[in-house]
Amino acid sequence: MSDESVQDVHAPTGTTAEVMSTPQTLVSIFFEPAETFEALRIRPRFLIAGLLTVLLFMAYYVTFVSTVGSENMIRAQIESRNPDAPPEQIEQGIRIQSSPVVKAITYASFPLVFAIIFAAGAGLYMLGTMMMAKSMTYKQALAVWAYSTYPTMVVFALINIILIFIKGKDEIDPTALNAGLARANLGFLVDPKAQPVIGTVLRSFDLIQFFGLFLAAIGLRKVAKLSSGSTWAIVLAIWVLGIIFRTTLAAIFGTAM
Repeated sequence: MSDESVQDVHAPTGTTAEVMSTPQTLVSIFFEPAETFEALRIRPRFLIAGLLTVLLFMAYYVTFVSTVGSENMIRAQIESRNPDAPPEQIEQGIRIQSSPVVKAITYASFPLVFAIIFAAGAGLYMLGTMMMAKSMTYKQALAVWAYSTYPTMVVFALINIILIFIKGKDEIDPTALNAGLARANLGFLVDPKAQPVIGTVLRSFDLIQFFGLFLAAIGLRKVAKLSSGSTWAIVLAIWVLGIIFRTTLAAIFGTAM
């Protein structure tokens, strides 16, 4: 049974919140986030918003790779991780990562990776809510995560796709896939290739990411009926955990995340 069509059994009766269709929620989340999350509390849904998030990221990824060139991007990534890599090792890495099988696995992994992130994020929201002596269903937690992620991906993808077309191949850093081309964070203060850990931390102070945190705080406050202080404590705690996780990866792989 689809999450788009079933009334949540935990929804309170007698509520005055407006019931919204899925298309309405996908648009109103940008203009009326509080009202949208009120509607999602009664009828939580996440599937379409999640799928759109994946498709938007894939559109950005394809645009970036097709403009920069997969070989240039792979070469830059290898040289960034291992500046002393011999030419033979670089060429071998390019051949492996450029193979049709690896490319197919890469594209197929996007939905799986996002599904894991959404599932884990919703679990963290539920855990944080329980620690604040409140509760919400897992489906409601998924709705909050999906509808605080989807708008940020819309903004991120649109801005960066436009910048890709404006800049063109010669002006794009082949290693800028993860961070994007928009200078919306503090990552420009250091050379991420020379200082990947610090670069990862600075990249976390990102305006687009803060937009998502703002939406998540509204969503938790409306759906779980938490106070503003409690919602921001949960949201910021998860944000810090994300920074720790990414900086650990940056330290291991030698590449800013």
